[in-house]
Amino acid sequence: MKKMITVLMVTFGFVMMLAACSNKNEDQSAEYDISTESQQDSVQDGGFAVEREETENVEQAQDDADSGESSEVPENTEAGQQDRKIIYTADMRVEVRDYQESLGTFQDSISDYGGYMVESAMYEETENGTASGYVTARIPQEHFNAFIEVVEDGSDRVLESNVSGQDVTEEYVDLESRLASKEVVEERLLSFMEQAEETEDLLAISDDLANVQEEIEEITGRMNYLQDKTDLATVTIHIEEKDVRISGVGEEDLNTWEKTQEQFMKSINFLISAFSGLFVFLVGNLPLILLLGVIGLIVFWVIRKQMNRKA
Repeated sequence: MKKMITVLMVTFGFVMMLAACSNKNEDQSAEYDISTESQQDSVQDGGFAVEREETENVEQAQDDADSGESSEVPENTEAGQQDRKIIYTADMRVEVRDYQESLGTFQDSISDYGGYMVESAMYEETENGTASGYVTARIPQEHFNAFIEVVEDGSDRVLESNVSGQDVTEEYVDLESRLASKEVVEERLLSFMEQAEETEDLLAISDDLANVQEEIEEITGRMNYLQDKTDLATVTIHIEEKDVRISGVGEEDLNTWEKTQEQFMKSINFLISAFSGLFVFLVGNLPLILLLGVIGLIVFWVIRKQMNRKA
């Protein structure tokens, strides 16, 4: 009796296992049929739509990858240390004895180091006759420190010196990644344009391609700007000519001969002015002088006649 019960239980368990396996196989086959039908429906809707959606997904994936790469740039890697993108800028104010001579020296140094002048201006002080101005130059980065030393050595005194650097390595690497992803998208759009047959699809691809190419131009322009700024440093030199006059001493005290000449001319001018005034007075008042002379002679004759009578 116990053996029969055991045999029945084993048989029942085996039947249940077979039923479970058949249900599982049916479910898997049903899922496979459903997925297959969905894929067929999507293909029937139009292969171009699937490809375009894939392009958008690729572009989004590339943008996400770019943002991840730019945020995870290792700062302590050997390659990063060797190729840093740094914009150097210097602003100096110096004092010199001769403005033109120092300006010529600075211009020669700029040419010798392979740089060029961007802007130059000069102003002259009317009170003391000194000159001042400024020069803005672009110097190759490898000669930046050497040129600063030349300016300091060629000046009598450095009144002010400000040197700064801006690290744009992370921005440049991010632009490179974005440019690479945009170029991939551009290539895929060009291939889709060759495969497109309908006008609407061709127009849509053309609009997307124009937008991508515009972004590529913007990224390239920004990269060229950063590359130019990092290759050539900007140096601005404010030049002030030193006033060599001694405080409290006038110009007339510095040259005795000029002082003597000036005093002599003042004496001559005074005599000429005096004689000229006297001549003008006599000639201009001649009628009045004659009248007074006649009256004086008459008075003198009358007085003399009375004195003779008394005598």
